[in-house]
Amino acid sequence: MFIIDELQWRGLIHQCTDLESVTKILANPTVVYAGFDPTAESLHVGSLLPLMMLRRFQLAGHRPIALVGGATGMVGDPSGKSDERNLLSKEALDKNVVGIKAQMARFLDFTGPNAAILVNNFDWMHSFSFLDFLRDIGKNFPVNVMLSKDSVKSRLERSDSGLSYTEFSYMLLQAYDFVHLAKSHDCKIQIGGSDQWGNITAGIDLGRRMLSKSLFGLTNPLLTTSDGRKMGKTEKGAVWLSAERTSPYEFYQYFISIDDADVLMTVRFLSDIDHDEYKTLETQMATDPRGVKKRLAQSVTEIVHGEAGLATAERASQMLFGGEIDKLVDRELLSIFADVPSCSMPRQSLDAGVTMIDAMVTAALATSKGDARRTIENGGAYVNNRKCESIDRVLKPEDLASESVIVLRSGKRKYALLRFE
Repeated sequence: MFIIDELQWRGLIHQCTDLESVTKILANPTVVYAGFDPTAESLHVGSLLPLMMLRRFQLAGHRPIALVGGATGMVGDPSGKSDERNLLSKEALDKNVVGIKAQMARFLDFTGPNAAILVNNFDWMHSFSFLDFLRDIGKNFPVNVMLSKDSVKSRLERSDSGLSYTEFSYMLLQAYDFVHLAKSHDCKIQIGGSDQWGNITAGIDLGRRMLSKSLFGLTNPLLTTSDGRKMGKTEKGAVWLSAERTSPYEFYQYFISIDDADVLMTVRFLSDIDHDEYKTLETQMATDPRGVKKRLAQSVTEIVHGEAGLATAERASQMLFGGEIDKLVDRELLSIFADVPSCSMPRQSLDAGVTMIDAMVTAALATSKGDARRTIENGGAYVNNRKCESIDRVLKPEDLASESVIVLRSGKRKYALLRFE
């Protein structure tokens, strides 16, 4: 499917500077870029949309450039922000850039005829002196045009916060990125969220003034829920693309749990599910929304965490419904059973052996030893979701489901964790 048709059926075209010209340009292999702010060592679900946009362009035969803003990250983009960002140190930014670069390889192919390119704008921005930048770049920016951009106007109109010169200058930096990539890589199109429209059009204008080139911009809708909130936020905070920050299980569960009103939009925006399957899911949504959410969670989790990560997430989900629990690390197990009560015992007690009866009483799964004995005799006691067959059962180190945790269960759904520290 032609890339513009692909983006249109998915609802991913919000604005375009010249859709007719862009459509003609994309009839042949073209270089397209999107930028990413290195505000953390990992990208999050909000960054998944521009990543997937670059991925779609690459799969359609175009060459994507992923730009990590090592320089612009030192300033902070005011677009879509009501307050000025806290500025990070260069050392923190460098650390974040390294982490983000490693993640990019999961989404983009950096080999082959249309290999993706990864760039850091600090590499060309750090050599500018302040005077050189004002003379060579700043002179091409009419201030009245900058003041007309929504990202600037919305901040200037607020009585409780202003706009620093630092943030006001951000537009010049991002605009010059587009000019630099147009010169060095013949990049013709910049993509980004709708809140980037002002920065993108500033780059197009700068390209016309400095290079006498026609450059183009295309934005996608922002990734928001049906009630206007940014997608990818939970009570615990952001949903990260890093398995160390958000486990594959937690990531999978986030998409399993999204509101029905947001499911089909998320399928279109973030998954690799094609148009034919989408139409099937659209029909299925009326009778089986849970099944559609499961398919969405499978698709997005596999893209972000690979087949192994998806398998881990699905196995973890099955554990909550009676699947055997073993071969996990503490972090994974505790994320799966985050809402389950836990208690601690000395590690040496496990080495000596803990009777199942004592374990159930300690974990508050039984009110007394007699109660624990009756539960075991009636077949209602489980160790790591395996039935305890004997009242004489003794827990040993080999019963650990992870480095330090044994999962006990009474009946169908009453869980407790025993942690041996």
